[in-house]
Amino acid sequence: MSVLRSVVTGVGGYLPENVVTNDDLAKIVDTDDAWIRERTGIRQRHRAGDDQAVSDLAVEAAKRALAAAGRTAADIDLIIVATTTADLTFPATAAIVQRKLGCPVGIAFDVQAVCSGFVYGLTVADGFVARGHSKCALVIGAETMTRLMDWTDRGTCVLFGDGAGAVVLEPGEGQGTTDDRGLLGFALRCDGTKQDLLFVDGGPSTTGTVGKLRMLGNQVFKHAVINISEAVVAAAKQAGVAVSDVDWFIPHQANERILTGVANRLGIDEAKVIQTVDHHANTSAASIPLALAEGVADGRIKKGDLLLLEAMGGGLTWGACVIRL
Repeated sequence: MSVLRSVVTGVGGYLPENVVTNDDLAKIVDTDDAWIRERTGIRQRHRAGDDQAVSDLAVEAAKRALAAAGRTAADIDLIIVATTTADLTFPATAAIVQRKLGCPVGIAFDVQAVCSGFVYGLTVADGFVARGHSKCALVIGAETMTRLMDWTDRGTCVLFGDGAGAVVLEPGEGQGTTDDRGLLGFALRCDGTKQDLLFVDGGPSTTGTVGKLRMLGNQVFKHAVINISEAVVAAAKQAGVAVSDVDWFIPHQANERILTGVANRLGIDEAKVIQTVDHHANTSAASIPLALAEGVADGRIKKGDLLLLEAMGGGLTWGACVIRL
C-alpha cells in the first residue's frame, strides 16, 4: 500500500565564529577545564556575536539545508522554528526567518519545547507534509542559550552554547514498510510537575524580564536516563523497528554522562552514537540537527540509514523519533 512520508532531503548546520573554551570560562567564573570535562565532557562551545540574533543563526543553517536539498527559498511553504531564545516576544522567529530568506507567503510559526523542540517540531511538520498540506518545509532548531546564562553560576553557565541546525522535509511515497524513507515513528512526552528542575526565572507575563536559566542538575540527570529510554522504546515500537536495528543514535547533546547512560540502558553500541557535546556543548533545540548535520557532512550518516533521535528539556519535555534518511 502506497503511503506518504515526510522525507528529509537536506540538512544544514551553523555555528557562530566565536569559540569559548573552558579556559576562557575559568577567567570569569570559579571553574577549570578539568572540572568541566569530568562532569560534562565539554571542552568548548560557540557564542553568538552581539550583532547576531537567533534568526540570523537559523537563516544560515536553513540556507545550507536548502542547498543540500537542491531547493531555494522560493520552494518553501512551511517554516517551523524550535527555539527558547526568540528574537522578540512576537512575531515568531519563523516569521522573521521567512522574511530574511525571502520565502513566499506560507505557514510559519515557532515551537517551544526547550531542548526537545526539534523533535517536537519534526512531528508537527509531519502533520503537514505527510498529509499533503506542505510540499517543502523547513524545520529549524536555533538557540542563543548563552543569553540566558547567569555567569556567576558555574553549574549552568559552562553547559550551554549557541548554534542552529535545519532540515528540509518533503513528501515522498513509500510502501508502508520500515524500508521507507521518512519519519517512521515518534513518542512525545511532558510532565509539568517537574518544572522546577529546569526553568528560566523570567517571562513577559510574570516578571517582565527575560530571566536566567536555573537547573537542579542531579535531578534532571536521573529523569533524563529513565524517561528518554522509555520514549525511545515507544518510538521504535510505533515505527515497527527494534532499537538494535538503528544505524545511528543522535541524542540531544546535554551531557556526555547522559548520552552514555541512555545508550547503555538501551543497549546501543557507543560506536553508533553521534556525539558533539564536547565541541558544541548544549545548544538546546539546535543540538540534534547540528549533530545530524555533522554526521552527514563527515560521511558517517548516509542516505537510507535508520536514525534514532531523542531529547529532553525543561518542562520537563522529552521525546524521540525514528527516521530513515
